[in-house]
Amino acid sequence: MSEKIAGVAIPDSTLTREATELIRDTTPPLIYHHSRRVFLFGSLQAAARGLTPDPELLYVAALFHDTGLVEPYRSDDQRFEMDGADQARAFLLSHGLSEADANTVWTAVALHTTPEVPYKMAPEVAATTAGVETDVLGLNLDNITRAQIEEVTAAHPRPDFKRQILQAFTDGFKHRPDTTFGTVNADVLQHFVPGFRRIDFVDVIQNSAWPE
Repeated sequence: MSEKIAGVAIPDSTLTREATELIRDTTPPLIYHHSRRVFLFGSLQAAARGLTPDPELLYVAALFHDTGLVEPYRSDDQRFEMDGADQARAFLLSHGLSEADANTVWTAVALHTTPEVPYKMAPEVAATTAGVETDVLGLNLDNITRAQIEEVTAAHPRPDFKRQILQAFTDGFKHRPDTTFGTVNADVLQHFVPGFRRIDFVDVIQNSAWPE
């Protein structure tokens, strides 16, 4: 029988069981529990918005969305969101899913820190961002009942989460600061990495190679 948390059924298939095992075994508890909450909160937020994402695709997107912050998944030369997106896409293709489904999940993971845009895209993309924004930023908590919140956090606790996730962000991309250009990730490094100076969009335009 499928596990249910806060009324949300956890997808129970070979695909999702293997995804769960992989992420649980290769990422810290912080990332695993956060990722499961993202699936649960994303599902609840999707229901509140009248969206019906494919549960398996949303589950895989949620589980992989922050893998780019940690070894063995993070790279040195691209945004951490794209690291996770690449891993999720490869995982789905290796399990026989279609290019279209794999690309939907890639997009969901790649855009999960991008405001607004995901909500105009596929339900899986929108729900992944909604789950992230709920768990990390506390947005739209009033769409979820107190009982649902308590059930989710009982199953996947979030003690000291704000400090720990900010530390994970910092550790996940401080070695590749240029990849934070134009993203919320630059805010993290601005706060926690001494000497970091974000790339300024206006400076890039004014100092470009174009003659005036």
